[in-house]
Amino acid sequence: MRERTVLVTAHTGKESALRSARFVAERLTAAGITVRTLAGEFSSPGAREVPPGDEAATGAELVIVLGGDGSLLRAAEFARPAGVPLIGVNLGQVGFLAEAEPDGLADLVERVVARDYVVEQRMTIDVTVRSDGTGVASTWALNEVTVEKAARERVIEVIIEVDGRPLSRWGGDGVVCSTPTGSTAYAFSAGGPVVWPEVEALLMVPISAHALFAPPMVVSPQSVLAVELIVASETRGAVLWCDGRRKVDLPPGARVEARRGATPVLVARLQAPGSASGDFTDRLVAKFGLPVAGWRGRTWEDAGKNA
Repeated sequence: MRERTVLVTAHTGKESALRSARFVAERLTAAGITVRTLAGEFSSPGAREVPPGDEAATGAELVIVLGGDGSLLRAAEFARPAGVPLIGVNLGQVGFLAEAEPDGLADLVERVVARDYVVEQRMTIDVTVRSDGTGVASTWALNEVTVEKAARERVIEVIIEVDGRPLSRWGGDGVVCSTPTGSTAYAFSAGGPVVWPEVEALLMVPISAHALFAPPMVVSPQSVLAVELIVASETRGAVLWCDGRRKVDLPPGARVEARRGATPVLVARLQAPGSASGDFTDRLVAKFGLPVAGWRGRTWEDAGKNA
């Protein structure tokens, strides 16, 4: 039988995350699963330390992440090229990407040991930065790509484009290009719609645009979105951010192209197949504290069963 290996990683700035990571690692080791940890994060009896980087997750069955959404985005950087699913335990603020809460650690370990989980693909964004027609940078994002002003006292002026055709021009703080997974992150804060994860689409959401036409837009997953910086002194000092983690300084007149990523991020879920949509609805209610008192549900179905 092939040896099972799980990489466990945690937010090193939170003692609660480190304690939880040790608990998970020790339970997995006791169940006969080989545990990897990232060098410098935490140690656990029987676990094997590996250096952080692209090879950390190679050959593993899962990457278990204890922390907030930022920790999951960091782990996605080495889980994605390895084709290994992520599963998160929320120890942060909102934790939309996480699958479990701290009080569900024991259940999470039991489900992992029993292979009682399903794996979903989450769309990513591939982004290319061009200057005078020449590619100067390329990267990717799970949540969003943002073109933003670098200085608080300035605005940037941009032209946005969809599928090779110009759509509008405005000045403002920037533009968010988001996946459905990222629709509850920066795009949501900028006024964009919440998009259920199984919907295939790309979002373009202006950030504080000074324009009559600057609504959030949802386009085909096959579309190519582009943001061009207008060459003018007041538009200098723009930056590109990917998931708030990777930064590219943009030269004046730069063009940023965003399209569906060639490689998705794999996410492990504990729910039964086919229930993802309802699960996400429940997650929205719980994370945002949405008022649902008075909901009666599909009462006619219950009446039919009792007839």
